[in-house]
Amino acid sequence: MEGIFLLGEKVKKVIFRENGPEIWESSGERNDNLSVPGFDFWMDTWLDNVRLRVKESSYVKYYNIVKNHLKPAFGAAAVKDLTTVAVEAFIAEKIQGSEKRGLAEKTVRDILTVLKEICKFASTNGEECPCHFELIRLRKTETRIHVLNKKEQACLEAFLMRDQDLIKTGVLMSLHMGLRIGEVCALKRQHILMDSGILQIRCTMQRLQNLEDDMHQRTKIVVTEPKSTASVRDIPIPQFLMDRLGVLQYAEGGAYVLTGKTDGYIEPRTLENTFKKYLKQCRLDAINYHALRHTFATRCIEAGFDVKSLSEILGHTNVNITLNRYVHSSMEQKRINMEKITVGSKNTAV
Repeated sequence: MEGIFLLGEKVKKVIFRENGPEIWESSGERNDNLSVPGFDFWMDTWLDNVRLRVKESSYVKYYNIVKNHLKPAFGAAAVKDLTTVAVEAFIAEKIQGSEKRGLAEKTVRDILTVLKEICKFASTNGEECPCHFELIRLRKTETRIHVLNKKEQACLEAFLMRDQDLIKTGVLMSLHMGLRIGEVCALKRQHILMDSGILQIRCTMQRLQNLEDDMHQRTKIVVTEPKSTASVRDIPIPQFLMDRLGVLQYAEGGAYVLTGKTDGYIEPRTLENTFKKYLKQCRLDAINYHALRHTFATRCIEAGFDVKSLSEILGHTNVNITLNRYVHSSMEQKRINMEKITVGSKNTAV
């Protein structure tokens, strides 16, 4: 493997050998007097390498992890300095925080994953990393996820059903079909099969940091394929939603569902803010938009929905994700189950 990289203020050619990288001057002469590249070099090289293999959203995430967390901590270090003790101390600082509170568990886990991948990349190119990542364990904590109870859900549904507004229809699709916010925003008329009553999930919309040379815009809207192959799916549309979507019957195929226009869309951030306004008008506690998806999954399980089918509707890669992440027993359901084994019930008879 070889490549052209910026080392210091000069462009160098680097060839990765089994015993380490060879660095060549732009003149074509090998330079054995240059010091071994530091860990910052491997971070930049890994980013260049991974950019060719991942989605833009993933690359932006990795770029910011490297820029905001890894370079400040290890930018001046050599790969050999990344001992298990050093990495553990770094992770502990991220969890505990200093003046500010520590980072979220998922964020710290993502940082550790990227650091591990960079070290693995450096190791495959001749560097020796002394860190034993398998010894670094993060304590897993349960994250409380809000699910609308049945009374709250009924209140929200009554508000959304007052008129035929397309944005409200989109919110109802998330509540009754489990769509992610980016999937709703990217929906177009062509994704609705009116004759068969099927919704095709083929795209997702998100706002990403702009890392291109043109920095007049700090962020940009991108529409890409969904997060995984399992997220590309077909979902039967409930009849009441088919009735609401009927207003788009003669719209152009490229028209966005939330606007009915080809030249205008609603981005996720705007939809999230609009949803919060809806909650306020309903006098409901503020929750994030994704709680609609959680609520949909929970109601399905409570109704005895086949978990395999639900997993496919949600776009999960396996059933365990559906059970562990999106299914939350309500207190009402727990009470019903507990009553099944109370003294004097048929289930306790000998």
